[in-house]
Formats: sequence, C-alpha cells, structure tokens
Amino acid sequence: MNLAGGVSSIARLPKKDRQTRLVQSLQENPFATDEDLAELFHVSIQTIRLDRLELGIPELRERIKSVAEKSLDPVKSLGIDEVIGEIIDLQLDSQAISVLEIKEEHVFSRTQIARGHYIFAQANSLAVAVINADVALTATARIRFVRPVRAGEKLVAKALVRSRNGDECKVRVETKVQGELVFTATFRVVGMSAVQ
Repeated sequence: MNLAGGVSSIARLPKKDRQTRLVQSLQENPFATDEDLAELFHVSIQTIRLDRLELGIPELRERIKSVAEKSLDPVKSLGIDEVIGEIIDLQLDSQAISVLEIKEEHVFSRTQIARGHYIFAQANSLAVAVINADVALTATARIRFVRPVRAGEKLVAKALVRSRNGDECKVRVETKVQGELVFTATFRVVGMSAVQ
C-alpha cells in the first residue's frame, strides 16, 4: 500500500470515499487491524469499527479464518496444533503464511521484547509445514534477527520453497511486522515417508 503523498488527502475524505478506500485497503491487506486502519485514515478506532459494521466487513480474526479456508492445503508433516502461529495460507511445496501475535508470555518481562525462540519457532514450523511429506525435519538453518519485536506486535511469516533436490528442500522465510522485515531464515528441510 502506497502511503506517500496520500495520507493528508485521506484525512479529509468524506465518509463514502473513506469507506471505499477502507474496502480497497482490506483487499490489499486483510490482516490490517482496526488500529492500523484508524491511523491510516486519521480517524478514531470507533469510526473504523462503525465503517466495518456498515459495510459488513468482519473483524480481523474472522477475516483471517476466511482467508485460511480459501487457501489451505492440509498440513502433512506436522499436526496443525504443532505449527507456531495461525496458518492462513498453505500451498504444499510452494508457499505458506502464518500469523503470530506477540503476547505477554512471549516476551521478557523487563524489556517487553519478544524471546527469539518464539520468532524462530514460527518460521521453522512454517518451513516444515510447507513440505509435502509425511515427515519433514530441519537439517540446517541460517537465521538473522533484523530488529527486536515487542509485545502487541503481530508477526506475519511467509515461507517460500526456493528449490528441491530429491528429498531436500530449501525454504526461505521472511517475517514482517506491518510490512517491516524483522527476521529472515533459510532452512534446508528433508522430507521422508512415515515408514523408513
């Protein structure tokens, strides 16, 4: 979404125009929170909620479920409850997306910064889940933490299968918060059948 030059004009939009732009914004980014939208349109959160109600747009959780129902292949290599975060897109051997909201239990109490193993676990479990195999195991991981993540932020991790060589796949995962890159990883994942 291009905000450059458009923010000040959005602030003066009549209600009908704002609601049209709201629908467009949510089509581009169905994971935007009411808070994100209120900031984008320079209105109160209550105004965004009223606009959504008038337009029949569900709240974030329902939008995520709706996106997931349309685009999920069944996870084969893990139990769905073993994936860290909520899977909202899964196309086996191609790509996957998961969302994880950082809560109090994910952060250091003194700094409110997320513990790195939760960020890694979301990316690693997504890299394994995207593999079309009965069993998939991480052989190696090259990771980079770009910036600290804080309580209340929502991590959107996207996994892409970059290459396959026999049973081995190279999976790239990028994790972002509101479009800003916070973590990257490249995993070498080995798939195998359940009976070895």
